[in-house]
Amino acid sequence: MALRNFLLRPRAIAAAATLTAIGLTGCGGGGSSTISGAGATFPAAAYQRWSSDYAAATGNQVNYQSVGSGAGVRQFAAGTVDFGASDEQLSDEDFKAGLAGQRGAVQIPMLGGTVTPAYNNADCPDLKLTQAQLADIFLGKIKDWKDLGCPSKPITVAHRSDGSGTTYAFTNSLACFSPEWNKSVGKGKSVNWPVGIGAKGNEGVAGLLSNTPGSIGYVNLAYVKDPLRPVALQNKDGKFVTATVASGAAALNSVVLNDKLGGEDCNPAGAESFPIVAFTWILAYETGYGDKKAEAVRNFLDWSLGEAPQKQAAELGYVPLTGEVLTRARAEVAKIRS
Repeated sequence: MALRNFLLRPRAIAAAATLTAIGLTGCGGGGSSTISGAGATFPAAAYQRWSSDYAAATGNQVNYQSVGSGAGVRQFAAGTVDFGASDEQLSDEDFKAGLAGQRGAVQIPMLGGTVTPAYNNADCPDLKLTQAQLADIFLGKIKDWKDLGCPSKPITVAHRSDGSGTTYAFTNSLACFSPEWNKSVGKGKSVNWPVGIGAKGNEGVAGLLSNTPGSIGYVNLAYVKDPLRPVALQNKDGKFVTATVASGAAALNSVVLNDKLGGEDCNPAGAESFPIVAFTWILAYETGYGDKKAEAVRNFLDWSLGEAPQKQAAELGYVPLTGEVLTRARAEVAKIRS
């Protein structure tokens, strides 16, 4: 089922590591309730904005810890949070693991976005990379900027040090770009990097890149700000594109969601498509919350999928949900019960 009608407005913004805000109204219920979540750093900037704006109109508390997708899925399975967050769709095993298997789990797409190679090299202002070149940089085969048509300088590679859905999306695409990468490194939330320096979270990688002239790494577009520049990356159709409103939307338009609302494409077709895109999901239990907590979780997620929060996310550099995918996401939220 193709995803349609997406919008992306790139704007750089850093996300807080821990997001805490007052913000959950209980429809028809009195008193206050606190819910907690943890997981992906990719959507953290949007979740921070949502929490702040939601606080102005409501009375309950939502705590979100930006700890990475891997940790978020583990905490969700262990039941230490009310909801998890991941940039990698759950596997069949994830749906059966721990409390997710006991209580049932729903996987709710909240946003989409681009994962863009970003670099810090003022001597190379308009970097264009083929898919093979990008893979060779992260394989350690291209070590100097002169090999990319820039003045000579050693290349410093930056990557995530934590388990990350952003890493999954990036390495999933590298595995499509390069048979050597697919064979020697592969894809996953964590991989054995052939070269480079690790940092935690999108914000950590962005900080490392900003403080390291001559570096290149990968982040959500929302984290690309001066002195960082996005790479113009060759897409499947051979065109060099940067992550923009049009290129992010064009790529996500081709992604098909399965019956559990998971979906990915490691190298979307289309002349206007940016080749590395991903959705980000919130994970919630179907049962076991109790009436008050279930209502609190539903209310927060329903609000987050509303027109204004989704528009705010677009202003932060994400792809908001509209149309059929938004309808399906809300239907998943409705499955959450006491």
